[in-house]
Amino acid sequence: MSSNEAYHNNTDPGVGGGGGGDGPGGSASGSTGGSQRRNHLHHQQILNETTYLKPAAKQAYFSDEKVLIPDDDSTNVGFSFRKLWAFTGPGFLMSIAYLDPGNIESDLQSGAAAKYKILWVLLWATVLGLLMQRLAARLGVVTGLHLAEMCYRQYKRLPRWILWIMIEIAIIGSDMQEVIGTAIAIYLLSNKVVPLWGGVLITIVDTFTFLFLDKYGLRKLEFLFGSLITIMAVSFGYEYIVSAPNQGEVLEGMFVPWCSDCNSNVLLQAVGVVGAVIMPHNLYLHSALVKSRDIDRRQPKKVSEANFYFFIEASVALFVSFIINLFVVAVFAHGMYGKTNQDVIDVCVNKSMYEDAVTSFVDSQNGTALIDADLYKGGLFLGCTFGAVAMYIWGVGILAAGQSSTMTGTYAGQFSMEGFLNLQWPRWCRVLVTRCIAIIPTFCLAMFSKMEDLTNMNDILNAVMSLQLPFAAIPTIAFTSCAAIMGEFVNGLGNKIVSILLTIVVIGVNLYFVVVQVENMNIEGGLLALVCIFAILYILFNLYLVIHMAACMGNQRLMNSRWVQRFVLPSQNSFSIKNANSTYASDVTLVVGESATNTVKGLDTVSEKVPN
Repeated sequence: MSSNEAYHNNTDPGVGGGGGGDGPGGSASGSTGGSQRRNHLHHQQILNETTYLKPAAKQAYFSDEKVLIPDDDSTNVGFSFRKLWAFTGPGFLMSIAYLDPGNIESDLQSGAAAKYKILWVLLWATVLGLLMQRLAARLGVVTGLHLAEMCYRQYKRLPRWILWIMIEIAIIGSDMQEVIGTAIAIYLLSNKVVPLWGGVLITIVDTFTFLFLDKYGLRKLEFLFGSLITIMAVSFGYEYIVSAPNQGEVLEGMFVPWCSDCNSNVLLQAVGVVGAVIMPHNLYLHSALVKSRDIDRRQPKKVSEANFYFFIEASVALFVSFIINLFVVAVFAHGMYGKTNQDVIDVCVNKSMYEDAVTSFVDSQNGTALIDADLYKGGLFLGCTFGAVAMYIWGVGILAAGQSSTMTGTYAGQFSMEGFLNLQWPRWCRVLVTRCIAIIPTFCLAMFSKMEDLTNMNDILNAVMSLQLPFAAIPTIAFTSCAAIMGEFVNGLGNKIVSILLTIVVIGVNLYFVVVQVENMNIEGGLLALVCIFAILYILFNLYLVIHMAACMGNQRLMNSRWVQRFVLPSQNSFSIKNANSTYASDVTLVVGESATNTVKGLDTVSEKVPN
């Protein structure tokens, strides 16, 4: 479908709009004549979230069943809990990515290796994650288009395909971690009756069960996700209570940004925490989830209000996820820090899991080696130290983490495919393909290797997903910093500087983590040459995205460059998506080169220009 066809086929006026910041009142800028403009726009044919998609296709995540927002304007209340409740849901679904089995394992490893010393890294990584998720949510709220759909409009075909492949790799990598975590949880809960490879196969079946949940409505589905988060909070909270870590040391580790006597292993654990918390596909997910609320984007006040409440909800959700991650770090910091394999075996004497502990913790040379923690060893340790109940509760928490993240990962994959490719598969087909890709290597390891191999795979997967972060962070910053896309909701100078600097830090930290992992693999010969070639291509593509981002932000030198116009800018040579804001606010439409006249004429063919 061409862009002109898309415009004429669309009749929903619910996209875009100017306005203020994240406040319930928003901005009153341009209020004079604003109601006339909005009335004029009411019957216009302008862009919405179904544009460029096949008209008869049904999008994922209840695009046809949106939650209504109560109108409390008549009460003149500055803050409404009714509205907050109506907006509650997307942020908690997004926060599940901060609680998947890969994150839980990273938590327990950091506690075992560094005690409470790098809790502050977890705290600030979560804060940084909130800042990035806020930008992703604002993009979806203001434009009515999620991040993948925006990439479809703003990138050339080849870079768009590369972005899609990279995000799919991130989703598959996350899916593999969920499979591993779920299989280990089933192995623990079944008292080894179900082998690891059997647990991997079960994840194929249980994934499809969530497809039937769609039939019961959006709010019920969100309630289910909330229940799974509650199960995790209760499970890991129980472990925190029975282990009773030193609260003073916990607070000190959380708020004192220092790590005395920390070796390279602790530094690597800190880097791993950052890489595990900020997930690239989660930005795509959150920008799409906010579309489930019925927001009148013709009214800047409503858009500003939605940004405000979504930010509050995301803050609460990530605070809950931080507390759960804190529970896990503190439990194993208190119990495993400085312990050797033999120390744990001594504790397990006369316990029902003694033989498993000997098999898992014994060192081939001696028992003086420090514990190399993972999800399974963590469960055995809790069982030996606090009783079998603690081990089973740990298994329940890991199972809830695996199941919830599996569901949200499936949605992220669906949004990615719909947005990047304008392709809509049936959900069962989409789930089957991605889950099989994730399961085949995991099944082979579970069938023919040891538990330690699954843990090593987790480390590799964290490195792989760290590489994908720029392909979500850079487009998010680019689009939310583009006045032609966001209108009056565009990022201010302070937002741009902070988001760019923090993204550079996180990407640098993640690349360090990847380099260390590659060095540990001792790659040589042709494989090393292949890695070097990939590294060069990776850097060049990131440079391409940065050039596009600078053009989005209004760099005239780049926008007037013929090379940039030909290979980087959108085919219409304009960043504007012709939303409700840019239709009547022509000053935010960034048009480059000789196409300015044609672009304005194109606007006139869509709808009559609204006079200033």
